[in-house]
Amino acid sequence: MYKKDFDNLLKTKLPNIVLLYGENSYFLDYYTKLYKEKLHAKETLLEHNFEEYNFEQAKSYLSQSSLFGGVNLYILRTDKKVPKKELDTLIESIKKNPTNYFLYIYEGTSSNAKSLQSSFSNKNGALWVRFFEPKPYEVEELIKQKAATLNIDISPYAISHLATVLNNNMALIDKELEKLAILNEPIDAKTIDSLVYSTAPLAVEKMIISLFQKEDITQNLSKIMELGEDEFSILRAIQRFLQQLFLFSAYIKIHGAPNSKEILGYSLPKFIEDSRAQLAIRIKPAKLLKIYQELLSLEINIKSSKGNKESLLYGSLVKIRSFL
Repeated sequence: MYKKDFDNLLKTKLPNIVLLYGENSYFLDYYTKLYKEKLHAKETLLEHNFEEYNFEQAKSYLSQSSLFGGVNLYILRTDKKVPKKELDTLIESIKKNPTNYFLYIYEGTSSNAKSLQSSFSNKNGALWVRFFEPKPYEVEELIKQKAATLNIDISPYAISHLATVLNNNMALIDKELEKLAILNEPIDAKTIDSLVYSTAPLAVEKMIISLFQKEDITQNLSKIMELGEDEFSILRAIQRFLQQLFLFSAYIKIHGAPNSKEILGYSLPKFIEDSRAQLAIRIKPAKLLKIYQELLSLEINIKSSKGNKESLLYGSLVKIRSFL
Protein backbone atom coordinates (compact mmCIF):
# COMPACT_ATOMS: atom_id res chain seq x y z
CA MET A 1 0.00 0.00 0.00
CA TYR A 2 1.12 3.56 -0.65
CA LYS A 3 0.49 6.89 1.08
CA LYS A 4 -2.61 7.91 -0.89
CA ASP A 5 -4.40 4.60 -0.18
CA PHE A 6 -3.34 4.71 3.47
CA ASP A 7 -4.71 8.24 3.87
CA ASN A 8 -8.05 7.16 2.37
CA LEU A 9 -8.19 4.20 4.75
CA LEU A 10 -7.47 6.39 7.77
CA LYS A 11 -10.61 8.41 7.02
CA THR A 12 -12.71 5.41 8.06
CA LYS A 13 -10.58 3.43 10.50
CA LEU A 14 -7.21 3.13 12.22
CA PRO A 15 -5.61 -0.24 11.31
CA ASN A 16 -4.33 -2.25 14.28
CA ILE A 17 -1.21 -3.80 12.78
CA VAL A 18 0.90 -1.64 10.48
CA LEU A 19 4.41 -1.70 9.01
CA LEU A 20 5.66 1.71 7.87
CA TYR A 21 8.86 2.12 5.86
CA GLY A 22 10.35 4.02 2.95
CA GLU A 23 12.61 6.82 1.81
CA ASN A 24 11.03 9.65 3.78
CA SER A 25 11.49 9.85 7.55
CA TYR A 26 9.11 12.83 7.77
CA PHE A 27 6.13 10.61 6.95
CA LEU A 28 7.32 7.96 9.41
CA ASP A 29 7.33 10.63 12.14
CA TYR A 30 4.02 12.10 10.98
CA TYR A 31 2.02 8.87 11.14
CA THR A 32 3.63 7.81 14.41
CA LYS A 33 2.44 11.07 15.95
CA LEU A 34 -0.99 10.62 14.34
CA TYR A 35 -1.44 7.20 15.99
CA LYS A 36 -0.44 8.53 19.39
CA GLU A 37 -2.93 11.39 19.12
CA LYS A 38 -5.82 9.43 17.60
CA LEU A 39 -5.57 6.68 20.23
CA HIS A 40 -4.91 9.07 23.15
CA ALA A 41 -2.15 6.65 24.09
CA LYS A 42 0.72 8.94 25.07
CA GLU A 43 0.50 7.92 28.72
CA THR A 44 -0.02 4.19 28.25
CA LEU A 45 1.95 3.28 25.13
CA LEU A 46 5.09 1.16 25.00
CA GLU A 47 7.76 2.51 22.68
CA HIS A 48 11.04 0.83 21.76
CA ASN A 49 13.60 2.74 19.68
CA PHE A 50 16.41 0.92 17.87
CA GLU A 51 18.48 -1.07 20.42
CA GLU A 52 15.75 -0.86 23.08
CA TYR A 53 13.71 -3.65 21.46
CA ASN A 54 12.77 -6.32 24.00
CA PHE A 55 10.67 -9.16 22.64
CA GLU A 56 9.44 -10.51 25.98
CA GLN A 57 8.39 -7.06 27.19
CA ALA A 58 6.59 -6.32 23.91
CA LYS A 59 4.85 -9.71 23.94
CA SER A 60 3.69 -9.26 27.53
CA TYR A 61 2.41 -5.75 26.81
CA LEU A 62 0.41 -6.81 23.74
CA SER A 63 -0.99 -9.93 25.41
CA GLN A 64 -3.04 -7.93 27.88
CA SER A 65 -5.74 -5.30 27.73
CA SER A 66 -5.12 -1.75 28.85
CA LEU A 67 -5.37 -1.32 32.62
CA PHE A 68 -7.09 2.02 32.06
CA GLY A 69 -9.86 0.76 29.80
CA GLY A 70 -8.32 2.25 26.67
CA VAL A 71 -5.90 0.70 24.19
CA ASN A 72 -2.35 -0.55 24.27
CA LEU A 73 -0.18 0.92 21.54
CA TYR A 74 3.21 -0.66 20.91
CA ILE A 75 5.58 1.34 18.68
CA LEU A 76 8.82 -0.24 17.51
CA ARG A 77 11.26 1.92 15.56
CA THR A 78 14.42 0.21 14.38
CA ASP A 79 16.75 -0.22 11.41
CA LYS A 80 17.12 -3.94 12.13
CA LYS A 81 14.60 -6.57 11.13
CA VAL A 82 12.75 -8.35 13.91
CA PRO A 83 13.04 -12.16 13.49
CA LYS A 84 9.95 -13.42 11.67
CA LYS A 85 9.03 -15.83 14.48
CA GLU A 86 8.98 -13.00 17.02
CA LEU A 87 7.14 -10.69 14.65
CA ASP A 88 4.42 -13.25 13.98
CA THR A 89 4.03 -13.85 17.73
CA LEU A 90 3.52 -10.14 18.39
CA ILE A 91 0.95 -9.92 15.60
CA GLU A 92 -0.86 -13.01 16.89
CA SER A 93 -1.08 -11.37 20.34
CA ILE A 94 -2.97 -8.44 18.85
CA LYS A 95 -5.35 -10.73 16.97
CA LYS A 96 -6.31 -12.13 20.37
CA ASN A 97 -6.60 -8.62 21.85
CA PRO A 98 -8.15 -6.54 19.03
CA THR A 99 -8.19 -3.31 21.06
CA ASN A 100 -4.38 -3.25 20.97
CA TYR A 101 -2.19 -1.73 18.26
CA PHE A 102 1.25 -2.46 16.83
CA LEU A 103 3.10 0.13 14.74
CA TYR A 104 6.40 -1.12 13.29
CA ILE A 105 8.52 1.77 11.95
CA TYR A 106 11.26 0.14 9.91
CA GLU A 107 14.22 2.47 9.22
CA GLY A 108 16.26 0.01 7.16
CA THR A 109 16.43 -0.09 3.38
CA SER A 110 13.25 -0.59 1.39
CA SER A 111 14.71 -3.67 -0.29
CA ASN A 112 15.21 -5.31 3.11
CA ALA A 113 11.70 -4.31 4.18
CA LYS A 114 10.12 -6.46 1.46
CA SER A 115 10.74 -9.65 3.44
CA LEU A 116 8.70 -8.18 6.31
CA GLN A 117 5.60 -7.69 4.16
CA SER A 118 4.50 -11.33 4.44
CA SER A 119 3.90 -10.91 8.18
CA PHE A 120 1.87 -7.76 7.55
CA SER A 121 -0.51 -9.34 5.05
CA ASN A 122 -4.30 -9.03 4.88
CA LYS A 123 -4.76 -12.56 6.22
CA ASN A 124 -3.16 -11.37 9.45
CA GLY A 125 -5.44 -8.35 9.60
CA ALA A 126 -2.38 -6.23 8.94
CA LEU A 127 -0.97 -3.97 6.24
CA TRP A 128 2.27 -2.35 5.13
CA VAL A 129 2.81 1.16 3.78
CA ARG A 130 5.80 2.34 1.78
CA PHE A 131 6.59 6.05 1.53
CA PHE A 132 8.57 7.82 -1.18
CA GLU A 133 10.14 11.26 -1.30
CA PRO A 134 7.25 13.61 -2.10
CA LYS A 135 7.14 15.34 -5.47
CA PRO A 136 7.34 19.16 -5.50
CA TYR A 137 3.57 19.59 -5.98
CA GLU A 138 2.96 17.20 -3.06
CA VAL A 139 5.29 19.23 -0.85
CA GLU A 140 3.42 22.42 -1.72
CA GLU A 141 0.12 20.78 -0.86
CA LEU A 142 1.53 19.61 2.50
CA ILE A 143 2.75 23.14 3.20
CA LYS A 144 -0.70 24.52 2.40
CA GLN A 145 -2.33 22.02 4.79
CA LYS A 146 0.17 22.73 7.58
CA ALA A 147 -0.19 26.49 7.12
CA ALA A 148 -3.98 26.17 7.36
CA THR A 149 -3.62 24.18 10.59
CA LEU A 150 -1.39 26.92 12.04
CA ASN A 151 -3.62 29.72 10.71
CA ILE A 152 -0.77 31.13 8.61
CA ASP A 153 -1.70 33.50 5.79
CA ILE A 154 0.87 32.54 3.14
CA SER A 155 0.73 33.29 -0.58
CA PRO A 156 1.02 30.55 -3.23
CA TYR A 157 4.35 32.00 -4.42
CA ALA A 158 5.68 32.05 -0.84
CA ILE A 159 4.68 28.38 -0.48
CA SER A 160 6.65 27.49 -3.61
CA HIS A 161 9.57 29.65 -2.48
CA LEU A 162 9.69 28.02 0.97
CA ALA A 163 9.77 24.57 -0.62
CA THR A 164 12.65 25.63 -2.90
CA VAL A 165 14.69 27.30 -0.14
CA LEU A 166 14.44 24.19 2.05
CA ASN A 167 14.94 21.76 -0.84
CA ASN A 168 11.51 20.11 -0.30
CA ASN A 169 12.60 18.82 3.11
CA MET A 170 9.26 18.56 4.95
CA ALA A 171 10.85 18.00 8.36
CA LEU A 172 12.63 21.37 8.08
CA ILE A 173 9.61 23.03 6.48
CA ASP A 174 7.41 21.92 9.37
CA LYS A 175 9.71 23.53 11.92
CA GLU A 176 10.01 26.74 9.95
CA LEU A 177 6.23 27.04 9.55
CA GLU A 178 5.84 26.74 13.32
CA LYS A 179 8.31 29.60 13.74
CA LEU A 180 6.59 31.73 11.07
CA ALA A 181 3.23 31.19 12.79
CA ILE A 182 4.52 33.18 15.78
CA LEU A 183 4.69 36.32 13.61
CA ASN A 184 0.90 36.34 13.24
CA GLU A 185 1.14 38.26 9.97
CA PRO A 186 0.93 37.45 6.23
CA ILE A 187 3.98 35.56 4.97
CA ASP A 188 5.57 36.45 1.64
CA ALA A 189 8.83 35.53 -0.11
CA LYS A 190 10.70 38.45 1.52
CA THR A 191 9.75 37.18 4.98
CA ILE A 192 11.08 33.74 4.08
CA ASP A 193 14.35 35.15 2.70
CA SER A 194 14.95 37.13 5.89
CA LEU A 195 13.99 34.47 8.44
CA VAL A 196 14.48 31.03 6.88
CA TYR A 197 17.97 29.54 6.55
CA SER A 198 18.56 28.00 3.13
CA THR A 199 19.62 24.37 2.78
CA ALA A 200 21.77 25.24 -0.25
CA PRO A 201 25.07 24.33 1.50
CA LEU A 202 23.67 20.87 2.27
CA ALA A 203 22.50 20.48 -1.32
CA VAL A 204 25.96 21.45 -2.60
CA GLU A 205 27.58 18.87 -0.33
CA LYS A 206 25.19 16.21 -1.60
CA MET A 207 25.92 17.13 -5.22
CA ILE A 208 29.69 16.96 -4.69
CA ILE A 209 29.46 13.51 -3.11
CA SER A 210 27.30 12.34 -6.02
CA LEU A 211 29.91 13.72 -8.44
CA PHE A 212 32.77 11.84 -6.78
CA GLN A 213 30.68 8.68 -6.71
CA LYS A 214 30.23 9.02 -10.50
CA GLU A 215 26.46 9.56 -10.25
CA ASP A 216 24.35 11.82 -12.44
CA ILE A 217 24.39 15.36 -10.99
CA THR A 218 22.17 17.13 -13.54
CA GLN A 219 19.10 17.49 -11.31
CA ASN A 220 21.15 18.29 -8.20
CA LEU A 221 23.04 21.04 -10.02
CA SER A 222 19.82 22.60 -11.32
CA LYS A 223 18.31 22.51 -7.82
CA ILE A 224 21.38 24.20 -6.33
CA MET A 225 21.14 26.98 -8.90
CA GLU A 226 17.47 27.43 -8.00
CA LEU A 227 18.49 27.77 -4.34
CA GLY A 228 20.62 30.78 -5.28
CA GLU A 229 24.14 29.33 -5.46
CA ASP A 230 26.33 30.65 -8.28
CA GLU A 231 29.14 29.05 -10.27
CA PHE A 232 31.88 30.47 -8.05
CA SER A 233 30.36 29.27 -4.78
CA ILE A 234 29.97 25.76 -6.21
CA LEU A 235 33.53 25.84 -7.56
CA ARG A 236 34.90 26.91 -4.17
CA ALA A 237 32.92 24.17 -2.41
CA ILE A 238 34.36 21.50 -4.74
CA GLN A 239 37.88 22.86 -4.20
CA ARG A 240 37.44 22.68 -0.40
CA PHE A 241 36.10 19.14 -0.70
CA LEU A 242 39.08 18.15 -2.89
CA GLN A 243 41.53 19.64 -0.39
CA GLN A 244 39.95 17.51 2.33
CA LEU A 245 40.41 14.40 0.20
CA PHE A 246 44.10 15.29 -0.27
CA LEU A 247 44.51 15.67 3.50
CA PHE A 248 42.64 12.44 4.25
CA SER A 249 44.71 10.55 1.67
CA ALA A 250 48.02 11.75 3.12
CA TYR A 251 46.97 11.11 6.73
CA ILE A 252 45.70 7.59 6.02
CA LYS A 253 48.94 6.70 4.22
CA ILE A 254 50.94 7.74 7.28
CA HIS A 255 48.67 6.53 10.10
CA GLY A 256 46.61 3.80 8.42
CA ALA A 257 43.23 5.14 9.59
CA PRO A 258 41.40 8.50 9.41
CA ASN A 259 41.03 10.96 12.28
CA SER A 260 39.09 14.04 11.19
CA LYS A 261 39.95 15.89 14.40
CA GLU A 262 43.64 15.72 13.58
CA ILE A 263 43.17 16.16 9.83
CA LEU A 264 40.80 19.14 9.84
CA GLY A 265 41.05 20.47 13.38
CA TYR A 266 37.45 19.44 14.17
CA SER A 267 35.57 16.15 14.33
CA LEU A 268 33.21 15.13 11.57
CA PRO A 269 30.27 12.81 12.28
CA LYS A 270 31.52 9.23 12.01
CA PHE A 271 29.57 8.39 8.84
CA ILE A 272 30.91 11.51 7.08
CA GLU A 273 34.47 10.76 8.21
CA ASP A 274 34.14 7.20 6.87
CA SER A 275 32.75 8.50 3.56
CA ARG A 276 35.68 10.94 3.14
CA ALA A 277 38.15 8.17 3.97
CA GLN A 278 36.62 5.75 1.47
CA LEU A 279 36.81 8.33 -1.33
CA ALA A 280 40.38 9.28 -0.38
CA ILE A 281 41.44 5.64 -0.54
CA ARG A 282 39.59 4.91 -3.79
CA ILE A 283 40.70 8.00 -5.74
CA LYS A 284 44.46 7.97 -6.27
CA PRO A 285 46.49 11.18 -5.66
CA ALA A 286 47.32 11.46 -9.38
CA LYS A 287 43.59 11.64 -10.18
CA LEU A 288 43.00 14.15 -7.40
CA LEU A 289 45.75 16.34 -8.88
CA LYS A 290 44.20 16.04 -12.35
CA ILE A 291 40.82 17.11 -10.95
CA TYR A 292 42.43 20.04 -9.14
CA GLN A 293 44.07 21.22 -12.38
CA GLU A 294 40.70 21.03 -14.14
CA LEU A 295 39.14 23.18 -11.40
CA LEU A 296 41.89 25.79 -11.81
CA SER A 297 41.21 25.90 -15.55
CA LEU A 298 37.49 26.19 -14.86
CA GLU A 299 38.08 29.15 -12.52
CA ILE A 300 40.06 30.99 -15.22
CA ASN A 301 37.43 30.23 -17.88
CA ILE A 302 34.54 31.43 -15.69
CA LYS A 303 36.36 34.66 -14.80
CA SER A 304 37.20 35.44 -18.42
CA SER A 305 33.94 34.29 -20.00
CA LYS A 306 31.09 36.61 -20.93
CA GLY A 307 28.89 33.71 -22.00
CA ASN A 308 26.96 31.00 -20.17
CA LYS A 309 29.03 30.25 -17.07
CA GLU A 310 26.65 27.53 -15.97
CA SER A 311 27.44 25.56 -19.14
CA LEU A 312 31.16 25.92 -18.45
CA LEU A 313 30.63 24.58 -14.93
CA TYR A 314 28.54 21.65 -16.06
CA GLY A 315 30.98 20.74 -18.86
CA SER A 316 33.86 20.76 -16.41
CA LEU A 317 31.99 18.59 -13.90
CA VAL A 318 31.24 16.06 -16.63
CA LYS A 319 34.96 15.97 -17.46
CA ILE A 320 35.86 15.51 -13.78
CA ARG A 321 33.46 12.59 -13.52
CA SER A 322 35.25 10.95 -16.47
CA PHE A 323 38.51 11.15 -14.51
CA LEU A 324 37.15 9.08 -11.63
